[in-house]
Amino acid sequence: MTRFQLEIRVVPRPGLLDPEGKAIQSGLLSLDYPDVQEVRVGKILLMELVADSPKSALDMATSMCERLLANPVTEDFQIQILEENENSE
Repeated sequence: MTRFQLEIRVVPRPGLLDPEGKAIQSGLLSLDYPDVQEVRVGKILLMELVADSPKSALDMATSMCERLLANPVTEDFQIQILEENENSE
């Protein structure tokens, strides 16, 4: 078995309202950053899990996103393997 470190990014779908992003954009504009065109606020999850293969790790993380970590109606997600290490146990 291999230990995988994953990064999961969950972001609002394009075109949907993002009140937190709008508030941050407005704040940046009021602080004299006029070039900020759009701000979208999401979340990053860093996860370690054990799996047989990179594909198995990605499949497991995808299932987690679809079932709990991301709202399928309003959010998209991306999964990236950051590191993999053979488990010595």
